[in-house]
Amino acid sequence: MIHYDVVVLGAGAAGMMAAIEAGKRGRSVLVVDHAKFAGEKIRISGGGRCNFTNIHATIDKGRDRFLSENPRFALSALSRYTPEMFIAMVQRHGISFHEKTLGQLFCDGPATQINTMLLGEMRQAGVTLVLETSVEQVSKEETGFALQLSTSSVTCDSLVVATGGKSIPKMGASSLGYQLAAQFGLRLTETRPALVPLTFETGALERLKELSGIATDAIVRHGKTAFEEALLFTHRGLSGPAILQISSYWREGDAISVDLLPNQDAAETLRAARKANPKVQVQTVLGSVLPKKLAQLLGEELNLPGMIGDFSDKKLAVVEAILKNWTLKPVGSEGYRTAEVTLGGVDTRDLDAKTMAARAVPGLFFIGEVVDVTGWLGGYNFQWAWSSGWAAGQAA
Repeated sequence: MIHYDVVVLGAGAAGMMAAIEAGKRGRSVLVVDHAKFAGEKIRISGGGRCNFTNIHATIDKGRDRFLSENPRFALSALSRYTPEMFIAMVQRHGISFHEKTLGQLFCDGPATQINTMLLGEMRQAGVTLVLETSVEQVSKEETGFALQLSTSSVTCDSLVVATGGKSIPKMGASSLGYQLAAQFGLRLTETRPALVPLTFETGALERLKELSGIATDAIVRHGKTAFEEALLFTHRGLSGPAILQISSYWREGDAISVDLLPNQDAAETLRAARKANPKVQVQTVLGSVLPKKLAQLLGEELNLPGMIGDFSDKKLAVVEAILKNWTLKPVGSEGYRTAEVTLGGVDTRDLDAKTMAARAVPGLFFIGEVVDVTGWLGGYNFQWAWSSGWAAGQAA
């Protein structure tokens, strides 16, 4: 039976980072993954360009951008391994990148460059990687852990669980991490799909079907939370960055509101149209500021016939309300099939924020998506993977 100082379960972003850092400390490290290739979610991320971090994923600006039962839990790791530190690694490997919007950094070339970089760093650190290998059993021993793999049996002093969440099952997502947490007595918070498109019931879909494929800038709100980005109508409901962001806060039964004219004074726009073009219908006015099909649907919903020149201020206020506060009620989401991440997971109360170690189980660590820490869209979840992986790698 082969013994390693550290075994990392999961060859994703967090797992590879933890392995690199542990290997740099001279630890013997084995990384195990059931997939055919390492870093599959990295490869498909960012439309194949990998949104590998966000310059705002910091202890200062990132305070409200990570969801958790304890939102402050992530700050320790984020303060010790910052976006600048990962950017330095990317630059050292000669990978060119650009800032897209809102601090999001993307590779200029294919996302596989990040995989190649991480695999190279693992090799340099002396890490052993085994793929297409499943974990059949894990048990605690007096001085560490024993693992029965599909290909062999190994023991280790430290076990790092970086198995990810339930999102995108076609990429090999599994519940192994949650099962191991439960096995060793760690608590779990509720898990649900996050950064995911929202869906409507059949009647609403029928009403909105003509809008499928149309995108428009909007501010989407749920309670006190709002995101200003693109909104996309789909044949199932709503998607686009603004919807993916709000989906992490939305719950079944809740409504969302949409401001279709972000940072514009709708009332002033309507009054100006009434004065300049009094002999046009309100739908025509809407079509001058919105995609035509969306303007047509809103015009039908308003059901306010006549020329805008004849509209009273009270009638204009009704039009303004639908432009600035269009209320929609999704019935669900597309689920883990298309969710970018999983909300919830291993309860942070049972983990040390500095090392990611399980408080009650010496040598056991949980990192990345399996933990109850979920970032905003736009590189935040990758930075959490790098930071939590780095933190565990210093201690495992």
